[in-house]
Amino acid sequence: MNYFKSRKITYIAMFIVLNIVLTRIGSIRIGFGGVEFGRFGFGGFPTIFASIAMGPVAGGIVGAVGDLIGYWINPMGAYMPHFTLTAALDGIIPALVLRIFKTKQPAFWQLFLAIATTQIITSIILVPYFLYKLFGVPLVYKIPSAIIGQAFHIPIYTAFARILLKRVNFNPVLSKN
Repeated sequence: MNYFKSRKITYIAMFIVLNIVLTRIGSIRIGFGGVEFGRFGFGGFPTIFASIAMGPVAGGIVGAVGDLIGYWINPMGAYMPHFTLTAALDGIIPALVLRIFKTKQPAFWQLFLAIATTQIITSIILVPYFLYKLFGVPLVYKIPSAIIGQAFHIPIYTAFARILLKRVNFNPVLSKN
């Protein structure tokens, strides 16, 4: 029993590291007035996949801890807990959406729906809203760029998640944690 707990903690730590590296180092960041205006990369995928593979608690931990440590390592502007909350939601929402279907192996369209729901709520609605409220970044600039970015990210994240779930020995928990 302890083996599985240790294994899960190890996976969570691995996903946190992947999140930090892909977000802070492997992304193209665009700053405007001392604030990050946009980020293009695959940093959100480890959080989403952790949620799909291990449940909403694990996904939320990966998102929140990855954001906190990533900010500490490579900050851009002042720390705002709003974005840590958004990162945690990136890891909580996919597993909750997948629980609706009650399947052990989600179909492509189910993964697509879970990831799209997550990205619409967090990346297209919450992040632009927080940037507007906190820093005055006009929504008319941020929302269209977020939509364009997610038009690429959602299908790519879905394809990656489907491939990894088939090839790696992850049993999508969609479980009670």
